[in-house]
Amino acid sequence: MTVAAEAVTVAVTGATGPARTAAESVVQSIDWLAILPPVVVAAVALLVLVADLFVRESRKHLLGLASVAGLVVALLALIPLRKGDRTTFCLVDDATACSYTADHFALAVQALVLGGALLTALLSITAAKDDTRIPAGEYWFLLLSSAAGAALLPASRDLATLVVALEVASLPAFALVGLRRGDKRSSEAALKFFLSSVTATAVMLLGVSFVYATTGTMHLTEIATRLDDVPAQLDTLAQAGVALTLVGFAFKTAAAPFHFWVPDTYVGAPLPVAAYLSVVGKAVGFSGLILVTVVAFPSYADVWGPALAVLAALTMTVGNVAALRQSATRARGAIRLLAWSSVGQAGYLLVPIAAAAYTSDTQIGSTVAYALMYAVVNLGAFAVAAVVARTRPLHRLADYRGLYATNPLAALALGFFLLCLAGLPPGIIGLFAKVAVFSAAVDAGLGWLAVVMAVNVVIALFYYLQWTALLFRTPDGAPASQESAAGTPAPAEGGGAPRRPALPVPVPLALAIVLTFAAGIVLSGVPQLILRFATGNLFQ
Repeated sequence: MTVAAEAVTVAVTGATGPARTAAESVVQSIDWLAILPPVVVAAVALLVLVADLFVRESRKHLLGLASVAGLVVALLALIPLRKGDRTTFCLVDDATACSYTADHFALAVQALVLGGALLTALLSITAAKDDTRIPAGEYWFLLLSSAAGAALLPASRDLATLVVALEVASLPAFALVGLRRGDKRSSEAALKFFLSSVTATAVMLLGVSFVYATTGTMHLTEIATRLDDVPAQLDTLAQAGVALTLVGFAFKTAAAPFHFWVPDTYVGAPLPVAAYLSVVGKAVGFSGLILVTVVAFPSYADVWGPALAVLAALTMTVGNVAALRQSATRARGAIRLLAWSSVGQAGYLLVPIAAAAYTSDTQIGSTVAYALMYAVVNLGAFAVAAVVARTRPLHRLADYRGLYATNPLAALALGFFLLCLAGLPPGIIGLFAKVAVFSAAVDAGLGWLAVVMAVNVVIALFYYLQWTALLFRTPDGAPASQESAAGTPAPAEGGGAPRRPALPVPVPLALAIVLTFAAGIVLSGVPQLILRFATGNLFQ
């Protein structure tokens, strides 16, 4: 403390040494490096919003480039934190109770979230440029704001920060879904998404209030300690708080029967936003669910363990059966299939969390590894869908027939992504992720859940392989170069519209496909890496 500051302290308190020590003890030091990733994204969001006021319409694409650059910087900011040993915003009298912890779990999820937001931004550059109904400045601000909240959530270690981060991630997402001007389907999807999410938040806040009334603290580690010795008269209140909190997060993770908003939201949202919700939105919900169950509520594992196991079985079954029923000729059927597929994948992601109630907490690493695999390949599938939509905007599954003849690289990439989702070679990362999740269920003694998962994997094989086979069939029932006698393209099979020639793939879309394909190949080579990193020190 400087001489001037000491003089002020003396003048105000009338004391020197002891008073100065007390004054210093209430001032928290902030580890700016630890919180740098979400701070960078939030700062870039504000800069983009202000810059939008001064940038001419013809140069709005620069806002997208600035957003991509900001997300790259945020990803690079994770590198100095790779040891996973930094905390900040801790209690003055208890340095172990902190509101922000950059451990390996948080860093793995932040890398997933920021990487997913970066790939979404690459998909969005072309979409924002081609679709004049999307206001560019607002779009980029909302996307970055949501990404900032999503990056904050996995490092949150108290219920207040957790809820705030969850809402910062969710509120801009509502606007993104309905941002397209004059689109009734988009507005309807945004309304359904908003109402379901608000309901989930209300239920979750009620549960959080019950937990706080029982324990008298918001910090997750202290909640875990105090729930070990809850007075008998408060035990029912504590159980209700745990159950309501889980129900709130079940909405956020799209677990059945709280999944009803997913198909219509994905179909009505702009394609990049649907991709963002399928990956980043899911990562936010599952990371929050992991934190409240494994870190805050281990004493009530007998409550949330069986509940999550049942939810996992129900979710994967509902999602896969609904995906199986999608028609190849239905408009936006490909997006609906991806939506229902994401519900089924959510069921797989729930399995290791449920298993953690019966065995070691390190089972959670299987969820993180599976989420990373799913994020990479699902974003890649959406990137290829964006390429196909340039000539086939109806998003029908039939539009992918013969894609290999017109765009072989995109077809091969999509085939690889679908095989990864199915868990078949050469998608080794998909196979590894499913084996890790299956092993978690078996190790926990949840044999019935492992059987349900095995049946659902077989069901999912059918529609993933059916879509993959379409890519390599003869386009429209005839060679791609065949033309009618009048010189016009041959009609589609069944009297449909002629197949239009493929347009050049924009650089951002091509880059998104290349990045996801390369990441899938790398992770297939070293699948154990992310599993070891994610279980590094969250539960030590």
